[in-house]
Amino acid sequence: MSTRRAELGEFLKARRAKVTPEAVGLPPGGRRRTPGLRREELAQLAGVGVTWYTWLEQGRPINVSGQVLDAVATTLGLNDLERAHLYSLAEATPVRTKTGVCANESVLSEILAALDPLPALITNKRYDILQSNKASKDLYHDWHTLPCVHLNLLWCIVTEPLARDQLLNYDTEVPYLVARMRSAYVEHIGDPDWETDLARLRKLSPEFERLWATHEVADGEARLRRLVHPVAGELSFTVTELAVPAHPDLVLFVDTPADAHTRERLPLTRRQPAGV
Repeated sequence: MSTRRAELGEFLKARRAKVTPEAVGLPPGGRRRTPGLRREELAQLAGVGVTWYTWLEQGRPINVSGQVLDAVATTLGLNDLERAHLYSLAEATPVRTKTGVCANESVLSEILAALDPLPALITNKRYDILQSNKASKDLYHDWHTLPCVHLNLLWCIVTEPLARDQLLNYDTEVPYLVARMRSAYVEHIGDPDWETDLARLRKLSPEFERLWATHEVADGEARLRRLVHPVAGELSFTVTELAVPAHPDLVLFVDTPADAHTRERLPLTRRQPAGV
């Protein structure tokens, strides 16, 4: 029995012990040797075989699908963090992946606003732009003139001609973003949202198709992004990626002027005066 499988079994038993029969619509019944649901009760409610579930708790090396784990997680009433932990222990891909902003959305909005005049935005690991502050919307306004399937940082860079023209280090930035996406993809293989987006992007952009096929991977790192703005001229930013602990699928990107020239010219990127 592997350590991971043993941990999975202990996690399931601990969560099963917390679910009372009354909570899932079962009669209280007589005396129980252990608190919570019996294995056969949980298996029946989740629509899985009793033997299969017993083996799962015992840590046996059996096949585990995301769909079946999803039913077990729902029956156990797991929250998003507990559900993700279950999938990780079982080395399975979730059927449903939360792609929106976590529950404290208003707090994240306040943080983004407080970072202004530094451009900042929050994306998931597919680069869907979930929130951005006014400074970021102003700086990258020309990158989003074409209609998108959805607002996505990588999609806009590789399909929007103005983004290609304005991003001076395009040849290093785009391969890096694709490699970062490839690194995140390992946790989402088979996820319908990921597979649909990747298929669309490969069809839209032969360049993305070529880069994706290289299987390059990259870790997050501070890097230089060089732009030419129609009003402010050439600008250089240090792009920093920060994790959002409340939601492991989110990334906070912050652009900090990399030199005095950029800091001085940054106000010229605003489409309206600050505070308007």
